[in-house]
Amino acid sequence: MTDDDSARDQLRAATDPDLQGKSTKEQRDAEAQAVRDNMARLRALRLAREAAEPQRATVKKVTRTTKPGSGSKTKSVGKPEKKAQSFSDWLASQQSGGRRI
Repeated sequence: MTDDDSARDQLRAATDPDLQGKSTKEQRDAEAQAVRDNMARLRALRLAREAAEPQRATVKKVTRTTKPGSGSKTKSVGKPEKKAQSFSDWLASQQSGGRRI
């Protein structure tokens, strides 16, 4: 622990009436319990909020066939697929771009 950390802990112990007179282990336990209590409170609030709001409809991903009547080939709607560049093509482009390999 650095000097800043120990000074901060001493200041916290001096100003917090709940932590006065307790050892550092008791302080850590008290702080950990406070964090757990806060997390439980926030979880309960989130669950209550989610229960109160109406349930959202799930969005289904739309797919379409590449050509009408072409069979079972499907293509997802979105960005067009980019063909992967071969390693030799990539290497050639790097060398032509001035990169020394």
